Amino acid sequence: MASDTNLNIKKLIYDWIIPIVSAVVIAIIINKFFIFKIFIPSGSMIPTINIDDRLFVSRIYNYNNLDRGDIIVFYSNEFQESMIKRLIGLPGDIVEIKNGVVYVNKEELIEDYVIEKDDYSGYFEVPEGKYFFLGDNRKNSKDSRYWENPYISEKDIEGKAQIRVYPFKDFGKVK
Repeated sequence: MASDTNLNIKKLIYDWIIPIVSAVVIAIIINKFFIFKIFIPSGSMIPTINIDDRLFVSRIYNYNNLDRGDIIVFYSNEFQESMIKRLIGLPGDIVEIKNGVVYVNKEELIEDYVIEKDDYSGYFEVPEGKYFFLGDNRKNSKDSRYWENPYISEKDIEGKAQIRVYPFKDFGKVK
C-alpha cells in the first residue's frame, strides 16, 4: 500500500508538478530577457496602434539595431511611466519640424503612418546616447516636442514593438 502511495506521488510530481514549475520558470525567463506584453492606454499612436491594443515587445540589447521609424517602448523619467512612440531621431541627428512636416538631417521624412499632421514647428539636435520620439497621432500626442527634456536615454529604452496580439482581428506585425 505504501509503495502504491509513493508511486502515485512520484507520478504526480513527474507528470504535473515538474512540467508546471518548468513552464513558469521558462515564462519568467522569456519575459525578463526576451519579450514582454504591453497594454496601450492612450491614442497617441493611432492609427498604427489603437487604445486597448496589446502588443508583444522584444527587449533591446544592441542599440545599433534601432532604426528610424521603429515603434519603441521606453521609460520616461519625466512622467515616471513607460511610453510607446515612433523613433524619429537617432543620436547625432538634427530633427526639424516645419508646420508639421518632419525633416531629419535636412531630408523630409516620409511618414505614411501619420494621418493628420499638425502645424507644430521646432528644431532639435539629438545628443549622443539619446533618442527623439513622436507619436503617429500628432494632434493628440504628448511626445518629445512637448517634454521638458525632449530626449530619451538609451538606458531607458525597454524594447521594440513587434506583434499585435489583441484584438485578435488585428493580429500581426506592428509597422
